[in-house]
Amino acid sequence: MKRVLKVSNVAKPVLIIAMLFFAVFQSYGQQGKPTDSGYAPVNGIKVYYEVYGEGRPIVLLHGAFYTIGMNWGELIPELSKTRKVIAIEMQGHGHTPYSDRKLDIVNLASDVEGVMNYLKIDSADVAGYSMGGSVAYQFAVQSPKRLRKLVIISSTYKSSGWLPVVNNAFKGFKPEFFDNTPIKTAYDAVAPDKTKWTKFIEQMIAFAGVPFNVGDANIAKITSPVLLISGDNDGLDKIELMKTYQLLGGGVSDLQPMPKSHLAIVPSQGHVSLMMQSKTILGYLDDFLK
Repeated sequence: MKRVLKVSNVAKPVLIIAMLFFAVFQSYGQQGKPTDSGYAPVNGIKVYYEVYGEGRPIVLLHGAFYTIGMNWGELIPELSKTRKVIAIEMQGHGHTPYSDRKLDIVNLASDVEGVMNYLKIDSADVAGYSMGGSVAYQFAVQSPKRLRKLVIISSTYKSSGWLPVVNNAFKGFKPEFFDNTPIKTAYDAVAPDKTKWTKFIEQMIAFAGVPFNVGDANIAKITSPVLLISGDNDGLDKIELMKTYQLLGGGVSDLQPMPKSHLAIVPSQGHVSLMMQSKTILGYLDDFLK
Protein backbone atom coordinates (compact mmCIF):
# COMPACT_ATOMS: atom_id res chain seq x y z
CA MET A 1 0.00 0.00 0.00
CA LYS A 2 1.44 3.36 -1.03
CA ARG A 3 1.82 6.11 1.55
CA VAL A 4 0.71 9.51 0.36
CA LEU A 5 2.51 12.59 1.63
CA LYS A 6 -0.07 15.17 2.63
CA VAL A 7 1.08 18.77 2.32
CA SER A 8 -0.86 21.73 3.72
CA ASN A 9 -1.82 24.63 1.45
CA VAL A 10 0.57 26.88 3.38
CA ALA A 11 3.46 24.44 3.04
CA LYS A 12 2.99 23.78 -0.67
CA PRO A 13 4.77 26.97 -1.84
CA VAL A 14 7.64 26.21 0.54
CA LEU A 15 7.96 22.65 -0.75
CA ILE A 16 7.97 23.88 -4.34
CA ILE A 17 10.60 26.51 -3.61
CA ALA A 18 12.75 24.00 -1.76
CA MET A 19 12.55 21.58 -4.68
CA LEU A 20 13.49 24.31 -7.15
CA PHE A 21 16.42 25.44 -5.07
CA PHE A 22 17.46 21.80 -4.76
CA ALA A 23 17.61 21.58 -8.56
CA VAL A 24 19.86 24.62 -8.67
CA PHE A 25 21.97 23.42 -5.78
CA GLN A 26 22.53 20.08 -7.46
CA SER A 27 23.43 21.52 -10.85
CA TYR A 28 25.50 24.65 -10.26
CA GLY A 29 28.97 24.53 -11.77
CA GLN A 30 32.39 24.94 -10.26
CA GLN A 31 33.59 28.46 -10.87
CA GLY A 32 37.19 27.65 -9.94
CA LYS A 33 39.36 29.60 -7.55
CA PRO A 34 39.07 33.39 -7.57
CA THR A 35 42.11 35.49 -8.35
CA ASP A 36 41.11 37.65 -5.40
CA SER A 37 38.54 37.46 -2.63
CA GLY A 38 37.84 39.08 0.70
CA TYR A 39 35.65 41.50 2.58
CA ALA A 40 35.01 45.12 1.69
CA PRO A 41 34.09 47.34 4.67
CA VAL A 42 31.11 49.33 3.38
CA ASN A 43 28.24 51.17 5.07
CA GLY A 44 28.85 49.63 8.48
CA ILE A 45 29.02 46.00 7.32
CA LYS A 46 31.53 43.68 5.63
CA VAL A 47 30.57 42.53 2.13
CA TYR A 48 32.21 39.42 0.70
CA TYR A 49 33.42 39.49 -2.90
CA GLU A 50 35.26 37.26 -5.35
CA VAL A 51 37.20 38.38 -8.44
CA TYR A 52 37.89 36.22 -11.50
CA GLY A 53 39.78 36.93 -14.71
CA GLU A 54 40.96 40.16 -16.28
CA GLY A 55 39.46 42.73 -18.63
CA ARG A 56 36.45 45.01 -18.59
CA PRO A 57 34.70 44.56 -15.21
CA ILE A 58 31.26 43.06 -14.73
CA VAL A 59 29.57 42.93 -11.31
CA LEU A 60 27.28 39.96 -10.58
CA LEU A 61 24.42 40.25 -8.06
CA HIS A 62 22.73 37.01 -6.93
CA GLY A 63 19.13 36.22 -6.11
CA ALA A 64 17.53 35.85 -2.68
CA PHE A 65 19.04 33.08 -0.48
CA TYR A 66 21.68 32.29 -3.12
CA THR A 67 25.44 32.22 -2.86
CA ILE A 68 27.86 33.16 -5.64
CA GLY A 69 28.32 29.52 -6.62
CA MET A 70 24.62 28.65 -6.62
CA ASN A 71 23.71 31.57 -8.85
CA TRP A 72 26.72 32.13 -11.09
CA GLY A 73 28.83 28.95 -10.88
CA GLU A 74 28.31 27.94 -14.51
CA LEU A 75 28.67 31.45 -15.98
CA ILE A 76 31.77 32.69 -14.17
CA PRO A 77 34.26 30.37 -15.97
CA GLU A 78 33.04 31.60 -19.36
CA LEU A 79 32.69 35.27 -18.47
CA SER A 80 36.12 35.35 -16.82
CA LYS A 81 37.85 34.25 -20.03
CA THR A 82 37.56 37.79 -21.35
CA ARG A 83 36.30 39.85 -18.40
CA LYS A 84 37.11 40.79 -14.84
CA VAL A 85 34.21 39.23 -12.97
CA ILE A 86 33.34 40.68 -9.56
CA ALA A 87 30.77 38.56 -7.73
CA ILE A 88 29.24 39.91 -4.51
CA GLU A 89 27.35 38.17 -1.71
CA MET A 90 24.85 40.61 -0.26
CA GLN A 91 23.99 41.30 3.37
CA GLY A 92 23.52 38.07 5.33
CA HIS A 93 24.07 35.86 2.27
CA GLY A 94 26.85 33.33 1.88
CA HIS A 95 30.12 34.54 3.39
CA THR A 96 28.77 38.01 4.19
CA PRO A 97 27.87 38.22 7.90
CA TYR A 98 24.34 38.78 9.12
CA SER A 99 23.60 42.36 10.14
CA ASP A 100 20.69 44.01 11.95
CA ARG A 101 21.03 46.91 9.53
CA LYS A 102 17.83 47.61 7.57
CA LEU A 103 17.67 45.31 4.59
CA ASP A 104 16.39 47.16 1.53
CA ILE A 105 17.48 47.68 -2.07
CA VAL A 106 18.72 51.21 -1.36
CA ASN A 107 21.27 49.97 1.19
CA LEU A 108 22.21 46.99 -0.96
CA ALA A 109 22.78 49.20 -4.02
CA SER A 110 24.98 51.47 -1.90
CA ASP A 111 26.97 48.38 -0.88
CA VAL A 112 27.62 47.59 -4.55
CA GLU A 113 29.12 51.03 -5.09
CA GLY A 114 31.11 50.62 -1.88
CA VAL A 115 32.65 47.37 -3.10
CA MET A 116 33.52 49.04 -6.40
CA ASN A 117 35.20 51.88 -4.49
CA TYR A 118 37.14 49.38 -2.39
CA LEU A 119 38.33 47.53 -5.50
CA LYS A 120 39.03 50.83 -7.33
CA ILE A 121 36.55 50.08 -10.12
CA ASP A 122 35.43 53.35 -11.71
CA SER A 123 32.61 51.86 -13.78
CA ALA A 124 31.34 48.41 -14.68
CA ASP A 125 28.65 46.42 -16.38
CA VAL A 126 26.21 45.08 -13.78
CA ALA A 127 24.12 41.89 -14.03
CA GLY A 128 21.51 40.98 -11.45
CA TYR A 129 19.17 38.01 -11.08
CA SER A 130 15.85 38.16 -9.19
CA MET A 131 16.51 40.10 -5.95
CA GLY A 132 19.89 41.04 -7.41
CA GLY A 133 18.12 42.49 -10.42
CA SER A 134 16.04 44.79 -8.22
CA VAL A 135 19.24 45.92 -6.51
CA ALA A 136 20.83 46.45 -9.94
CA TYR A 137 17.94 48.70 -11.00
CA GLN A 138 18.39 50.74 -7.83
CA PHE A 139 22.14 50.95 -8.46
CA ALA A 140 21.48 52.27 -11.98
CA VAL A 141 19.38 55.07 -10.49
CA GLN A 142 21.62 55.85 -7.50
CA SER A 143 24.98 55.58 -9.24
CA PRO A 144 24.44 56.19 -12.97
CA LYS A 145 28.02 57.33 -13.60
CA ARG A 146 29.37 54.02 -12.28
CA LEU A 147 27.30 51.93 -14.71
CA ARG A 148 28.19 51.00 -18.31
CA LYS A 149 25.55 48.42 -19.25
CA LEU A 150 22.82 46.78 -17.17
CA VAL A 151 21.57 43.18 -17.39
CA ILE A 152 18.38 42.26 -15.57
CA ILE A 153 17.50 38.56 -15.36
CA SER A 154 13.98 37.60 -14.23
CA SER A 155 13.49 40.67 -12.08
CA THR A 156 11.60 43.92 -11.72
CA TYR A 157 12.09 47.38 -10.21
CA LYS A 158 8.74 47.34 -8.39
CA SER A 159 6.64 44.86 -6.44
CA SER A 160 3.76 45.13 -8.91
CA GLY A 161 6.10 43.86 -11.63
CA TRP A 162 5.52 40.36 -10.20
CA LEU A 163 2.30 38.42 -10.61
CA PRO A 164 0.06 38.51 -7.49
CA VAL A 165 0.78 34.82 -6.78
CA VAL A 166 4.47 35.67 -6.40
CA ASN A 167 3.86 38.66 -4.13
CA ASN A 168 1.62 36.52 -1.95
CA ALA A 169 3.98 33.54 -1.83
CA PHE A 170 5.81 34.57 1.34
CA LYS A 171 2.68 35.35 3.35
CA GLY A 172 2.48 32.85 6.18
CA PHE A 173 6.07 31.69 5.74
CA LYS A 174 8.00 30.86 8.89
CA PRO A 175 11.76 30.37 9.34
CA GLU A 176 11.35 26.70 10.23
CA PHE A 177 9.95 26.04 6.73
CA PHE A 178 13.49 26.53 5.41
CA ASP A 179 15.16 24.13 7.83
CA ASN A 180 16.45 20.84 6.37
CA THR A 181 16.53 22.32 2.85
CA PRO A 182 19.41 22.80 0.42
CA ILE A 183 19.19 26.52 1.20
CA LYS A 184 20.16 25.73 4.79
CA THR A 185 22.91 23.37 3.63
CA ALA A 186 24.42 26.07 1.41
CA TYR A 187 24.21 28.59 4.26
CA ASP A 188 25.93 26.28 6.73
CA ALA A 189 28.71 25.57 4.24
CA VAL A 190 30.01 29.16 4.15
CA ALA A 191 28.25 31.41 6.68
CA PRO A 192 30.72 32.97 9.15
CA ASP A 193 28.20 32.59 12.01
CA LYS A 194 25.75 29.73 11.54
CA THR A 195 23.80 30.75 14.67
CA LYS A 196 22.35 33.69 12.70
CA TRP A 197 20.38 31.40 10.38
CA THR A 198 16.95 32.04 11.91
CA LYS A 199 17.52 35.80 12.12
CA PHE A 200 18.65 35.82 8.49
CA ILE A 201 15.51 34.00 7.30
CA GLU A 202 13.28 36.26 9.43
CA GLN A 203 14.96 39.28 7.91
CA MET A 204 14.51 37.95 4.37
CA ILE A 205 10.82 37.13 4.93
CA ALA A 206 10.26 40.65 6.28
CA PHE A 207 12.18 42.11 3.32
CA ALA A 208 10.03 40.17 0.84
CA GLY A 209 6.87 41.45 2.50
CA VAL A 210 7.65 45.15 2.07
CA PRO A 211 6.52 46.66 -1.26
CA PHE A 212 9.19 48.53 -3.22
CA ASN A 213 9.24 50.76 -6.28
CA VAL A 214 12.31 52.39 -7.80
CA GLY A 215 9.94 54.57 -9.83
CA ASP A 216 8.83 54.68 -13.45
CA ALA A 217 10.31 58.16 -13.92
CA ASN A 218 13.68 57.01 -12.57
CA ILE A 219 13.77 53.98 -14.86
CA ALA A 220 12.98 56.20 -17.85
CA LYS A 221 16.04 58.32 -16.99
CA ILE A 222 18.48 55.39 -17.20
CA THR A 223 20.86 56.24 -20.04
CA SER A 224 22.89 53.03 -19.99
CA PRO A 225 21.82 50.23 -22.36
CA VAL A 226 19.73 47.59 -20.57
CA LEU A 227 19.22 43.93 -21.43
CA LEU A 228 16.06 42.36 -19.98
CA ILE A 229 15.99 38.56 -19.88
CA SER A 230 12.83 36.80 -18.72
CA GLY A 231 11.38 33.31 -18.80
CA ASP A 232 7.93 33.15 -20.36
CA ASN A 233 6.57 31.69 -17.10
CA ASP A 234 8.96 33.14 -14.51
CA GLY A 235 6.40 34.99 -12.39
CA LEU A 236 6.96 38.41 -13.97
CA ASP A 237 3.88 40.27 -15.16
CA LYS A 238 4.65 40.45 -18.89
CA ILE A 239 2.44 43.52 -19.37
CA GLU A 240 4.52 45.35 -16.77
CA LEU A 241 7.71 43.97 -18.32
CA MET A 242 6.73 45.44 -21.70
CA LYS A 243 6.00 48.77 -20.03
CA THR A 244 9.48 48.63 -18.52
CA TYR A 245 11.00 47.97 -21.93
CA GLN A 246 9.10 50.95 -23.33
CA LEU A 247 10.42 53.17 -20.54
CA LEU A 248 13.90 52.10 -21.63
CA GLY A 249 13.21 53.10 -25.24
CA GLY A 250 12.17 49.71 -26.59
CA GLY A 251 9.05 48.42 -28.26
CA VAL A 252 9.55 50.25 -31.57
CA SER A 253 9.09 49.13 -35.17
CA ASP A 254 11.45 48.82 -38.12
CA LEU A 255 10.45 52.36 -39.04
CA GLN A 256 12.61 53.63 -36.19
CA PRO A 257 16.26 53.01 -35.26
CA MET A 258 16.86 49.86 -33.23
CA PRO A 259 16.89 50.78 -29.51
CA LYS A 260 20.06 50.40 -27.45
CA SER A 261 18.18 48.33 -24.85
CA HIS A 262 17.10 44.76 -25.60
CA LEU A 263 14.40 42.34 -24.43
CA ALA A 264 14.68 38.54 -24.50
CA ILE A 265 11.84 36.18 -23.55
CA VAL A 266 13.11 32.61 -23.19
CA PRO A 267 10.38 30.04 -23.93
CA SER A 268 9.32 27.28 -21.54
CA GLN A 269 11.26 28.66 -18.58
CA GLY A 270 10.28 29.50 -15.02
CA HIS A 271 12.05 31.74 -12.54
CA VAL A 272 14.59 29.18 -11.33
CA SER A 273 14.92 27.08 -14.49
CA LEU A 274 15.79 30.22 -16.50
CA MET A 275 18.97 30.72 -14.50
CA MET A 276 19.98 27.15 -15.37
CA GLN A 277 20.00 27.92 -19.12
CA SER A 278 23.66 28.92 -18.98
CA LYS A 279 24.42 28.73 -22.70
CA THR A 280 21.36 30.77 -23.61
CA ILE A 281 22.07 33.47 -21.04
CA LEU A 282 25.75 33.57 -21.96
CA GLY A 283 24.84 34.04 -25.61
CA TYR A 284 22.64 37.01 -24.80
CA LEU A 285 25.29 38.48 -22.50
CA ASP A 286 28.08 38.15 -25.05
CA ASP A 287 26.08 39.83 -27.83
CA PHE A 288 24.83 42.63 -25.61
CA LEU A 289 28.00 43.43 -23.68
CA LYS A 290 30.13 43.61 -26.83
